[in-house]
Amino acid sequence: MADRGVDMSALPKEVRDQLAELDLELSEGDITQKGYEKKRTKLLAPYIIHTPGENPSSKVKSHIPHLSPPQNDLQAPGPSSSSSHVPPPSSSSRYRDRRSRRPHRSGGTRDDRYRSDIHTEAVQAALAKHKEEKMALPMPTKRRSTYVQSPIETRTPPDSSSGSEDETALRRQSSVVAPPPLVNPNLQSPDSWINRSVQGSSTSSSASSTLSHGEGKPQPQPQHQPQPQPQPQYQPQTAAVTDMLAHSRIENSGPPPDVTAVAPPARGPRVDLPSNAVVRGMSRGHSRSSMMETADGNDKGVPVNSRVSTKIQQLLNTLKRPKRPPLSEFFMDDSEEIVEVPQPDPNIPKPEGRQIIPVKGEPLGVVSNWPPALQAALARWGATQGKSPALTALDITGKPLYTLTYGKLWSRSVKLAYTLLNKLGTKNEQVLKPGDRVALVYPNSDPGMFWVAFYGCLLAEVIPVPIEVPLSRKDAGSSQVGFLLGSCGVGLALTSEICLKGLPKTPTGEILQFKGWPRLKWVVTDSKYLTKPSKDWQPHIPTANTDPSYIEYKASKEGTVMGVAVSKVAMLTHCQALTQACNYCEGETLVNVLDFKKDMGLWHGVLTAVMNRIHTISVPYAVMKACPLSWVQRVHIHKARIALVKCRDLHWAMMAHRDQRDTSLASLRMLIVADGANPWSVSSCDAFLNVFQSHGLKPEVICPCATSPEAMTVAIRRPGVPGAPLPARAILSMGGLSHGVIRVNTEDKNSALTVQDVGHVMPGALMCIVKPDGPPQLCKTDEIGEIVINSRAGGTMYYGLPGVTKNTFEVIPVNASGAPIGEIPFVRSGLLGFVGPGSLIFVVGKNEGLLMVSGRRHNADDLVATALAVEPVKTVYRGRIAVFSVTVFYDERIVIVAEQRPDASEEDSFQWMSRVLQAIDSIHQVGLYCLALVPANTLPKTPLGGIHISDTKQFFLEGNLHPCNILMCPHTCVTNLPKPRQKQPVGVGPASIMVGNLVAGKRIAQASGRDLGMIEDQDLVRKHQYLTEALQWRAQTDPDHVLYVLLNAKGVAVCTATCVQLHKRAEKIAAALTEKGSINTGENVVLLYPPGIDLIASFYGSLYAGCVPVTVRPPHPQNLAATLPTVRMIIDVSKAACILTTQNLMRILRSKEAAASVNIKTWPTIIDTDDLPRRRPPQIYKPPTAEMMAYLDFSVSTTGMLTGVKISHAAVSAICRSIKLQCELYSSRQIAICLDPYCGLGFVLWCLASVYSGHQSILIPPFELESGLSLWLSTLSQYRIRDTFCSYSVMELCTKGLGTQTELLKARGVNLSCVRSCVVIAEERPRLALTHSFSKLFKDLGLSPRAVSTAFGSRVNLAICLQGTTGPDPSTVYVDMKSLRHDRVRLVERGAPQSLPLMESGMILPGVRVIIVNPETRGPLGDSHLGEIWVNSPHSASGYYTIYGEESLQADHFNTKLSFGDPQTLWARTGYLGFVKRTELLDASGDRHDALFVVGSLDETLELRGLRYHPIDIETSVSRAHRSIAESAVFTWTNLLVVVSELCGSEQDALDLVPLITNVVLEEHHLIVGVVVIVDPGVIPINSRGEKQRMHLRDSFLADQLDPIYVAYNM
Repeated sequence: MADRGVDMSALPKEVRDQLAELDLELSEGDITQKGYEKKRTKLLAPYIIHTPGENPSSKVKSHIPHLSPPQNDLQAPGPSSSSSHVPPPSSSSRYRDRRSRRPHRSGGTRDDRYRSDIHTEAVQAALAKHKEEKMALPMPTKRRSTYVQSPIETRTPPDSSSGSEDETALRRQSSVVAPPPLVNPNLQSPDSWINRSVQGSSTSSSASSTLSHGEGKPQPQPQHQPQPQPQPQYQPQTAAVTDMLAHSRIENSGPPPDVTAVAPPARGPRVDLPSNAVVRGMSRGHSRSSMMETADGNDKGVPVNSRVSTKIQQLLNTLKRPKRPPLSEFFMDDSEEIVEVPQPDPNIPKPEGRQIIPVKGEPLGVVSNWPPALQAALARWGATQGKSPALTALDITGKPLYTLTYGKLWSRSVKLAYTLLNKLGTKNEQVLKPGDRVALVYPNSDPGMFWVAFYGCLLAEVIPVPIEVPLSRKDAGSSQVGFLLGSCGVGLALTSEICLKGLPKTPTGEILQFKGWPRLKWVVTDSKYLTKPSKDWQPHIPTANTDPSYIEYKASKEGTVMGVAVSKVAMLTHCQALTQACNYCEGETLVNVLDFKKDMGLWHGVLTAVMNRIHTISVPYAVMKACPLSWVQRVHIHKARIALVKCRDLHWAMMAHRDQRDTSLASLRMLIVADGANPWSVSSCDAFLNVFQSHGLKPEVICPCATSPEAMTVAIRRPGVPGAPLPARAILSMGGLSHGVIRVNTEDKNSALTVQDVGHVMPGALMCIVKPDGPPQLCKTDEIGEIVINSRAGGTMYYGLPGVTKNTFEVIPVNASGAPIGEIPFVRSGLLGFVGPGSLIFVVGKNEGLLMVSGRRHNADDLVATALAVEPVKTVYRGRIAVFSVTVFYDERIVIVAEQRPDASEEDSFQWMSRVLQAIDSIHQVGLYCLALVPANTLPKTPLGGIHISDTKQFFLEGNLHPCNILMCPHTCVTNLPKPRQKQPVGVGPASIMVGNLVAGKRIAQASGRDLGMIEDQDLVRKHQYLTEALQWRAQTDPDHVLYVLLNAKGVAVCTATCVQLHKRAEKIAAALTEKGSINTGENVVLLYPPGIDLIASFYGSLYAGCVPVTVRPPHPQNLAATLPTVRMIIDVSKAACILTTQNLMRILRSKEAAASVNIKTWPTIIDTDDLPRRRPPQIYKPPTAEMMAYLDFSVSTTGMLTGVKISHAAVSAICRSIKLQCELYSSRQIAICLDPYCGLGFVLWCLASVYSGHQSILIPPFELESGLSLWLSTLSQYRIRDTFCSYSVMELCTKGLGTQTELLKARGVNLSCVRSCVVIAEERPRLALTHSFSKLFKDLGLSPRAVSTAFGSRVNLAICLQGTTGPDPSTVYVDMKSLRHDRVRLVERGAPQSLPLMESGMILPGVRVIIVNPETRGPLGDSHLGEIWVNSPHSASGYYTIYGEESLQADHFNTKLSFGDPQTLWARTGYLGFVKRTELLDASGDRHDALFVVGSLDETLELRGLRYHPIDIETSVSRAHRSIAESAVFTWTNLLVVVSELCGSEQDALDLVPLITNVVLEEHHLIVGVVVIVDPGVIPINSRGEKQRMHLRDSFLADQLDPIYVAYNM
């Protein structure tokens, strides 16, 4: 598809060749998207035809979809008129936007005050740049029921492109549209849907012209041209969507299929679903490729109209980033080697200045009348100026509530001091002693009570610790406040009566014990409860010394709250320094909007104010929320000289100022901006000045300052002289800042940060700048560092925490060579900044807001400012945005969490998120890891209503944030993944590999079971080569010996079979087959029975008749639609001549319900065997050779393959003999079997073993456990069973269902001490966690921990390992997962990082040999390698049964030779990866035992980044990530890893899982998850053996049939 106005076919040939070459470079990742765009535009520039009036720079750049072949001459230019219905970005369209936004906004202009004006132009520019070059990001898919916040009109139309995903910002591109499929005229077309959703917007949907069936010329398609029609009046809403439609690709296809009709069944019935009827007649290679065809971008595998597939396609497009060039070497196993360390860029700016010289403040003036202590000043004013006002408090409407005079303040404080020291306990005991710490708990609306309490404590010489009023037991950060109170040893809290009444109480009326708090005694300080001191009592006012006077709380980045102790002399000196710097005069009026409990509000508004007899007017936060202008009005009414505010107060007042005409700020001589060090303070100050200069505000009165709890006031701008020039601004390059250097920004004005100075250092202080991390080395003059201060007016320590104190309060800076620059200790302020010209101090951020990503520093506040500048009004609630970093995979990752407005639509939110991504990428050059939007008012709050960052981060990591929208972008920001591995080409010959293995001291990995040549059996074997003969022999010699007992759910034996009964029933069935079915020998017969004795009888009956039995699991009557097609398929594939079944099942096969899912008219002959006449067959068939086929074993593999293998008579005898020897089975023994009898080793144990060995089998059908969970265990106890066989699903049922009931079972007399072997029959890696928990849970019932073990079989050989009665216990090893991914086996200690526990799969059976082979080269491997398990044994299957009879493929799996080593032996390939380890244990013959460990199926493994992953390992990690994940499954789609997780919690947890899953897979497996799908429990299909069928899941996902709760596409 060409750029607009370029006719590709008209270009000269060499230009077309160059373009084709460029496309190739891009598709192979040799050039970045940006570079590609640049070169392409350059090539095309001379040929672009400008349409008149079009600005060339606004040209819409377009992408060539990477799926199409780069044949540019075939591609049609977009219709030139496509620009005609895009509204021009004129002022009118901007006006329209504003108008359309107005109805959303609550309370007029209120919400405007939450946006940031800083960066706005930069952000707009950045987004405009992205508009031209960015791809559309796929929007997450969300189930409608989850948080339906959007009104119906704004929903996404149900067509494939999910049309209104993102607006113009992202969608400035059109794409080649495939030839339209023939749409059924009855289906709605997407056009009609979209037009409806746009409420009648007249533009037609298909803007890009369509290529008709691959012809070179675009066909004219008049109906697609937009018709000029009058626009309806909904213009504002439609504009955005139409604009988007003009540039989006809309596929002409019907809405997606309605999947509600075929909702997935609840996971009751286990379903075997072969995928797309693939019959195992192809080699592994083929079958994989047929399933992976969807990956090539042809749409064979994915229905065109599936919503998911287009989304994934979009996602793949967004991920087309340049690939790293492959590196040939392997990485070592050390953790330092895991991470790809980015090479330092030689062009990064480095500091070049000289070393900084400490900056001195002016000397602290000595004034004769300064008091010796702060209390002395209060005493003086209380005595001499008793009537002058000290404090005016306001009520909630902003009217004055009361005024406290200096006289009252003094007398009440004295009263309180007297009460505290003398009246708290009984007569003789003193509760408080001077120096004790006391908590002050007062609300922000009551400054008067707080002042009295604070000064009362100072007069009593106890140490006040002001804290916030706790609102509930679970306040944000409440336990950290408890930590503060504990570390300060606080036992007493002062509060007011009203506040005490409002505290949360227990039902008995006592105050709640807050989480993490020490026990407190509460004292009410209202005057009526205070005692007037006797005439002779005077408070003791000593001269200020270095004892602590008060403790101010401070929260660290991690959320811990510490108390900064301020000494008496520091408090006094600080007041003096502030008085000198701010030039305070006696009797001035000050308006304070800040929190008076700490920081500037306390230092200026409570302490310095009293020192200078200032009148403070305190404006509480609640008043500010109701009336943002209240502080301005107070300044006007009281003619205040000083105002103490934060940027937000300036911003809010400015937003609300329209309501006020006649306020005057002419009286102000100082407007102190407390957070003037913030990046957005500049714009607030400027904008405020702009508005209020006309109200008498003088520019020179604005005084930003910088403070920190530890260093207190660091710097403040002194009030200027009228008319003097204003201080200069610094315009810094963000890129430079991120590397910690100061560079004046010149080139790119978008990534600039403007900062204002915060004045000069405080009087009497000395300041340096040191490196923020590592030793406190002095910075260079052009380097950003942490400000450290030496002054008598600063904090002295973190109270009660000497360790942390040392690193902060006693820092001695060192020079470049590491030598200390002097003796004097400095205090770290936690502020990052530099000293500018004229010794002005500039602050660019705080240590606690510092995010270190890949060695670059970013400031959280800067990121918030950028995010706020991306028009948040539609999306973000009250500007509430939190930015923090989480450490994932050896680096910090940036997370942004914002509250979403209740009325924001999905599209708005998603679009806002996408834009924030782009803006931050552009301006800060850093990738975001995660962006989350949570419902309004749900983030944890700090007492003044800000966001509690550390709690938010905690919630995020615990999965308690409950976002309603989330966007993860790990692909862009995780740049330190290990190098992809390249497989070494096999260029060495077999001999050298052999020798190499041996030289390295590695044994060839092989192992074998005992010899089968035991004589004891020989006569039996010789006499009865066939199982039919064994049964006849038993019926004659021991007719009444009971072979089988079948139990029902109550444990009652409902059916038994002796040798002779079984023989007689088999004869009846054989007779029926020959008479009714007129079956010829050698034909296949399907046995369709529930687990029981009928199944066994009909098996032997078929053999008696000379037929080949095929056992098939009967369909589930409640779920025919899912289970019957599998039955039908096996019947068809096996070409069965007849079906033996029960009457019940026969009815089902012929029922109406069955007809709905299969053709019931074409069943083969059905014989019901319930009431057969007593007949005997003319003769019992005896096969001519033992190599003939005895039965067919059909099974659906986990990859969805239906495979049938042929088992010969010789194999049947051999397998039975092997099991008999291993488990010591004789006719006197009993075993219990609780598993499905349809295939594999389960069938052998259920139907064959007893007839061969003569032992009694107690049969427990697994489905009976659903109604009687304890059936299996109580049977073991009741019959004193020594050996039992079960499946994982049975074990899981017992573990989950009975785990809590062991006491109950014990009381019922269940005792498992008789069990000496309990073997799980499986074809997979042993499930260690499950077998462990089973052993642990039932240990109380006497189960020996050594009893539980597992077996292993595969399709080519049904029984390879089986833990017998003798021999060593199965051993467990821990292997290193990193090595395993490289197909190497490295044993590590238990608990080693990245270790994986693996259990031996049971002892290798007699007569079985295994060897570990490289599946590619087919050469034997050493025992430190992972390879395919090959097996040689007399009971291997003789081949696949296929209708094609492709012998060449069978030979590959069943009769393969090694490429070297021992080229004679024939091996069967199991298709499983594993390894052999020689253990320390001895086997029966006294040799060291070789253990076989199965790691996983070769078909299931995922090849990602050149490494081999086993899905189960990733799934185990995922399931551990959050308590709400019930089960999960992973698969790959093209090169994306898809994780599907079942959510067992509430749906609001769904989105919490996305980041946690992404984190855990990245941390533990070094993989980036591409798509996270959250589904309901029971959606992941499981086969009858309890194994996940991941391929089915994959097919359902791609066909969009999962009905997911949420699908997140990680960018």
